[in-house]
Amino acid sequence: MAQAVSALFLDIGGVLLTNGWDHYARELAAKTFSLDLEEMEERHRLTFDTYEVGKLTLAQYLNRVVFYEQRPFTFDQFRQFMFDQSKPLPGMIEFVRGLKARHGLKIAVVSNEGRELTEYRIRHFKLNEFVDFFISSCFVHFRKPDEDIFRVALDIAQTPPDRVIYIEDRPMFVQVAASLGIRAIHHVDTATTRSALAAFGLSSPE
Repeated sequence: MAQAVSALFLDIGGVLLTNGWDHYARELAAKTFSLDLEEMEERHRLTFDTYEVGKLTLAQYLNRVVFYEQRPFTFDQFRQFMFDQSKPLPGMIEFVRGLKARHGLKIAVVSNEGRELTEYRIRHFKLNEFVDFFISSCFVHFRKPDEDIFRVALDIAQTPPDRVIYIEDRPMFVQVAASLGIRAIHHVDTATTRSALAAFGLSSPE
């Protein structure tokens, strides 16, 4: 079965790295910068999808969510706080690098994320050293669970669905990928994903 798998698709947030800007990060931001979390969450809810599909810059998003009134901190301070919430998840970057090297896989990211966060995370964690292409919502202007984001990834990879494995931490997106014929793995941690991939004949050195 190992020969049948030629491409690995995966998410960034929740798989390779922590989520870029989730509720926990926003809650910490509200505490750190003395913001009204309820108001911030409501403004975020109304705005973030538009940012993630590349129709707002980060500055425009933050002007609507945080800087709609005078603040005692700067845009650059808040943006750096956002970026600093990104951390590598234990073992996953090294594991995927090893899979690519051992099996010659095409590696593609399929993710929902805004442009500035995406570019920061790619650059800071050197993801472009082993990822062949990035199908991010901010680049293609639609987002998961839209099936088309997976179809674009398949078209760019020039790989049929049954030769792709997709690693994703959100069960709904796992199901959407599977509905297109992609073999999808619900990522919980490195150990369980390693075992799931080994069942497909894909392994890398410990």
